[in-house]
Amino acid sequence: MNVHPNWITTPITQSLVRGALELEQTADGLLPHRLPAWARAQYADPQLAMVEAQPSGVRLVFRTEATAIELDALPTKRVYVGMPSRPDGVYDLRIEGDLTAQGSLEGGKVLRIDMASGSTTLEAGPAGTLRFHELPPGAKNIEIWLPHNETTELIALRTNAPVHAIDDSGRKVWLHHGSSISHGSNATNPTGTWPVIAASRADVSLVNLGFGGSALLDPFTARTMRDIPADLISLKLGINLVNTDLMRLRAFGPAVHGFLDTIREGHKTTPILLVSPILCPIHENTPGPSAPDLPALAQGQLRFQAAGNAADIAAGKLTLGTIRMHLAQIVEHRAATDPNLHYLDGLALYGEADIAQFPLPDALHPDAATHQLIGDRFARLAFGPGSRWADPINAKA
Repeated sequence: MNVHPNWITTPITQSLVRGALELEQTADGLLPHRLPAWARAQYADPQLAMVEAQPSGVRLVFRTEATAIELDALPTKRVYVGMPSRPDGVYDLRIEGDLTAQGSLEGGKVLRIDMASGSTTLEAGPAGTLRFHELPPGAKNIEIWLPHNETTELIALRTNAPVHAIDDSGRKVWLHHGSSISHGSNATNPTGTWPVIAASRADVSLVNLGFGGSALLDPFTARTMRDIPADLISLKLGINLVNTDLMRLRAFGPAVHGFLDTIREGHKTTPILLVSPILCPIHENTPGPSAPDLPALAQGQLRFQAAGNAADIAAGKLTLGTIRMHLAQIVEHRAATDPNLHYLDGLALYGEADIAQFPLPDALHPDAATHQLIGDRFARLAFGPGSRWADPINAKA
């Protein structure tokens, strides 16, 4: 029940949205996309179609004196056949950068996924209303972070005071691309993913192109990144190339070079940090693909195992150890003519010394505490004092 009779409805436009490249008008509302339409037309992968529309890093940002805010939205829930229901996606409300309130929406569409067969079905469902009432008085900057793992169609924004777009053109923009770990898998809330934690520590504006299962050196992703204004670019590559068993070593090196070449077409001197995979024991020395652990799945637990064979490494199959070695070599080779390209070993973010205290619950993805660990470490190593590759950005401040 609305407690404020004089609501002001503000159209949701790109000026109020950060982290999304496009807003698609659907039959129900506005669907934020993290890849542009021309790029979405260049693939037929339902996994990428799902994850690029999950608004990891996407938030509504505005200034207002409102003490009550309501957001109508239509979520799409994921349900895995034979497994317990996933928690509803979380919306984080931040006021002046501080997490102040959280909420979730029940109902919505349901995407039913059968991990064993790979089939999916989509079921219709109702929209809902997210309510944040009794907010502190006075003018304040508001951020509503959308669920990082739940597709969200935005329908209406209501407040009990006018809303004003914020000009944050003075903030540095960090453009990041990575896998489900960058997307936020197993984090519990959108500002608890490691890229958001790191961006908050560094006070930079994040554009997160972390796509679950889809950091695959796709040329359209490189072209998208080429065309996005950014002060700092990072690429966290490797785990998806192994767990999809997508390519062999012969193709890997040229594909990384081509990805970097494309980005450099639009970012001649922008600092680029190439980040290798964090520790993942099942794939350190065993190639992909990753496969669900079927006995665990039968007991309602989602775990992964390596389905490859170490004997195939000699034939060019990739492991995380192989990828780290070759990414370091690529950066060393290119840095001779590109001093703004740098390398960060992912084991510095999460390595052997961490796994006992911070185990990977499904053998592949970090949990909430590990996202915090990785985010804190990335902020220190990438944005902290003495970070050689970040110095050009800091000098612009």
